[in-house]
This record gives sequence, structure tokens and C-alpha cells, in this order.
Amino acid sequence: MTTFDSRERAMEAMFVHDEEMKFFAYARRNRLLGLWAAEKLGKQGVEAEAYAKSVVMADFEEEGDNDVFRKVRRDFDDAQVQLSDHQIRRTMDELLATAVDQIKAER
Repeated sequence: MTTFDSRERAMEAMFVHDEEMKFFAYARRNRLLGLWAAEKLGKQGVEAEAYAKSVVMADFEEEGDNDVFRKVRRDFDDAQVQLSDHQIRRTMDELLATAVDQIKAER
């Protein structure tokens, strides 16, 4: 095995690791977002946990954040929760940073 092969394998392993960490960070962010939204919707306990899980699952509809945003936006609209799109997206960004920090702290 050459040095080039070793470097290539190391880069591939690092890429896989980074993608896994990104997946975990977004999944955690979505759970935190679900818990935040559940509170705004007046849900508590088991009902809040179930809602958070539904937000996590919503992320598998399409690539990117739009599916998660649409679910929360639609649920807020249905419940007449008055929050702007900007507030929801800002919270999504803040919770992603929180999720990354939590994952780093666990390592």
C-alpha cells in the first residue's frame, strides 16, 4: 500500500465521519425544534415527545430543511400560533448550533 492509498482511505474515513456527525446534528436539532414547537403548541410530556419525533421524521421527506420548516409552519398555522417564518428559521439555526455543541460535549 502506498502513502497515497493510505491518505485516500483516511480522507474517505474522515468524510464518512463528518457526514455521520452532520446527520446526528440535524436529527438532534429537529428533536430540539420539535420540543420547542410542542411547547408553543401547548403539548407536554409524552405528547411533546411524540410531536418531537414527528418533526424528526418529517426531515426524511426531502433533502434540506424545507420539509421540517413546512411541518412546523403548518402546525403553527393550524393552531394559530403567531410566529413568523423568520422566527422559526432563526430558532432552527440556533438549535442546530446547540445540537452541534451537545454532540461535541458528548465526545
